[in-house]
Amino acid sequence: MATFVEGPSGIREMGKHYFTMWQTLFEIDTKYVPIKPIGRGAYGVVCSSINRETNEKVAIKKINNVFENRIDATRTLRELMLLRHIRHDNVIALKDVMMPIHTKNFKDVYLVYELMDTDLHQIIKSSQPLSNDHCKYFIFQLLCGLEYLHSANILHRDLKPGNLLVNANCDLKICDFGLARTGIGSGQFMTEYVVTRWYRAPELLLCSDNYGTSIDVWSVGCIFAEILGRKPIFPGTECLNQLKLIINILGSPQEADIEFIDNVKARKYIKSLPFTRGIHLSHLYPHADPLAIDLLQKMLVFDPTKRITVVEALQHPYMSGLYDPKFIPPVQVPLTLDIDETLGEQKIRELMLNEMLYYHPEAVSAYS
Repeated sequence: MATFVEGPSGIREMGKHYFTMWQTLFEIDTKYVPIKPIGRGAYGVVCSSINRETNEKVAIKKINNVFENRIDATRTLRELMLLRHIRHDNVIALKDVMMPIHTKNFKDVYLVYELMDTDLHQIIKSSQPLSNDHCKYFIFQLLCGLEYLHSANILHRDLKPGNLLVNANCDLKICDFGLARTGIGSGQFMTEYVVTRWYRAPELLLCSDNYGTSIDVWSVGCIFAEILGRKPIFPGTECLNQLKLIINILGSPQEADIEFIDNVKARKYIKSLPFTRGIHLSHLYPHADPLAIDLLQKMLVFDPTKRITVVEALQHPYMSGLYDPKFIPPVQVPLTLDIDETLGEQKIRELMLNEMLYYHPEAVSAYS
């Protein structure tokens, strides 16, 4: 539980109060009353809280020493900048970013999100039964959120069960946009690490440096399979092992299916692997709805040019009764968000402060 404590050196800054949770000090705005810690990772600690002004339950994520690692600082900035523009029922809402006391040398960042109960990873590994309707509703919502993101010119690039938050009535929301990029179809090269390995598309494993929305569709397919089987479909130990697992299940790709590979060595490696007919997905998931298997097969296609699109997936018969394009209009203004990966700490700090001020217009004059 959250424990109220005195501030550092016994000083209490105006508008802030202090709590400890899991040996972590939280310096938060007085309008937020923390309840309990609910998650922890390399970034820091997440706690549930109540906004006393609105009586709304929220989640507060403290990112510790955000400038200790420039890459992590850039990812945090990207999340702030993207989520300010994103409004969709199936994407997590960023409610607030707390203003620091010391704007010139702050170390920690506090993000306030809408509160969700758990994530899909926890549900999959639990003993809770998942019906076909559960599976269909989760995948439908994931595709709806992804259709919105892709229409807004955003690749998520790190879809996995742990980045899909769920509440008690099975509402699903995509989170964690630290690896996301805008600029779909721009022809830009995006060679930075993307996607946790088990959910990484073949074109990324094969070092393709020019990819598109199909990488997110592959990740959805891996998540779909994991819901059906209650375990990852391709739990590779490293990159080459990951490719072997994919080919062992999908079967050896034909010559026409590896034309997209622009790396000669990578193409040669694929050809060198022993021939396999693969395993039909209905044998892996014998209790699954045949329409679910059909959609899954269309997602887990080796050649990204032949993989089903998000819109096509939503129009698939498996989604019958759920998808109505009239109620899910595409975004009207695609985002273009370029963040220089070589930005220094001071510039990142300035840009973060600009994002914080968006949520605190009353403070703009003090920092202008």
